[in-house]
Amino acid sequence: MQKIHLDGNSLSIRDLELIADFMAEVELSPAAVEKVQVCRAYVDKIISEGRVVYGLTTGFGKFSTVIIPPENLAELQTNLIRSHAVSVGEAYSTRIVRVIMLLRINVLAKGHSGICLSTLNTLIQMLNKGVHPIIPMRGSVGASGDLSPLSHLALVLIGEGEAEYEGSVLSGSEAMHRAGITPVVLSAKEGLALNNGTQVMAAIGALKLIEAKRLCQYADLIATMSIDALMGTPRAFDELIHKLRPHPGQLASAYNIRTLIANSELRETHRNCGNVQDAYSLRCTPQVHGAVRDALAYAQSVLEIELNSATDNPLIFADEEKVISGGNFHGEPLALALDTMAMALSELASISERRIEQILNPALNRGLHPFLAKRPGIDSGFMIAQLTAASLVSENKVLAHPASVDSIPTSANQEDHVSMGSVSANKLLQVVENVANVLAIELMISSQALDARGVPSSPILEQVKSEFRKQIPALQEDRILYPDIRNAIEFIDSGRISDLLEENKLKLH
Repeated sequence: MQKIHLDGNSLSIRDLELIADFMAEVELSPAAVEKVQVCRAYVDKIISEGRVVYGLTTGFGKFSTVIIPPENLAELQTNLIRSHAVSVGEAYSTRIVRVIMLLRINVLAKGHSGICLSTLNTLIQMLNKGVHPIIPMRGSVGASGDLSPLSHLALVLIGEGEAEYEGSVLSGSEAMHRAGITPVVLSAKEGLALNNGTQVMAAIGALKLIEAKRLCQYADLIATMSIDALMGTPRAFDELIHKLRPHPGQLASAYNIRTLIANSELRETHRNCGNVQDAYSLRCTPQVHGAVRDALAYAQSVLEIELNSATDNPLIFADEEKVISGGNFHGEPLALALDTMAMALSELASISERRIEQILNPALNRGLHPFLAKRPGIDSGFMIAQLTAASLVSENKVLAHPASVDSIPTSANQEDHVSMGSVSANKLLQVVENVANVLAIELMISSQALDARGVPSSPILEQVKSEFRKQIPALQEDRILYPDIRNAIEFIDSGRISDLLEENKLKLH
């Protein structure tokens, strides 16, 4: 695989997938190398001249007024990393850690952080050789970015902390030794350059955005299966009405449903049945799914800017001979975007669960067996699968509460307004997982309902169902369902749906 060239300005969300899932390697562009060296030379000049500059020759946070003697500057940076590595809880996955490392490298490559080129190259070696720091999930308030989790990353760089290497969790020093990488000794400013920034929340947000966009596409397909199985009318998806309210997401979702239901034989069996409109969970699918898409588009615009932004402090402008202390590390832009993603995706699961209810409820499902049980009373069918979906939707309601509206002052009130963006990111992780599970349950149930109708749906939906049936057979009588739910998730994650769409030359929005 071709290496990804980092210059601090052109990293794309697509590049993140290559790093997270395909172990692509990275290297600095020649322009980035030059910028990093020029910036570092200016830092060294400041130190040699004995200037008082925050973070270079002073303490941090509330200690910004404490002048540090030259002989203690290296110790100051190491102490910064050690003292700030206080995160707790479950560790982030390796794929998330790899993207955190990538984003930190890209920010440093911009040439405004004062990092030594040798230190940056060591971090690149760690990523390319698979030395992945163990970064606990909880402990950041999103104030000076993700100070604590990024400090756990930097610990391994200096040969401390813990890391995963070749499938084993080792001490940082042992992981570096096995990978043949020499830990670094930090110089002035380098500790701040490594732990000041928003790369943890940005990494999570970007990776979950990729998954969320796929879930939106799959949600349209699964919803169409449910609509057809419920003998719903496609009139509500006519392009004429959606052009009168032309939200981009709504137009895209309506187009997808029209495309997917086209040429359904099942639709033809009830064309003149007199049904003029369906329940909102069917009829309003484009409006709800579309609003989710538009919310994700906003989040994407924020994340695309953040991936290539300098977010540490102070920032160094060698050409202008300035060192400016500001607030680019504040996570508010990300906190709001990630909270929005969580709220929007919660609605994707909420309306999915209502379609599940429509299919399972004998008062609503237009002639299907109660709970799709072939022997109602003896078998419960999918009765309790709906309870699982309801539980996940209810959990999402709690998780959708925005963390970004909260703030607890820290650092003796020096950091008196914080974003809590990392809390937003961690909540989003769970919301995305919950949504995927609800959609997997709807896929199981809509497939069973289509089978029960005995008349084919559209060619593409029949192909999806047929492929799905290779992994999960139809329910003939009660059996243990949790493995089926797990397999349904794996089917969604496998990308097989996308492959089938591509094979049929169907390009969904």
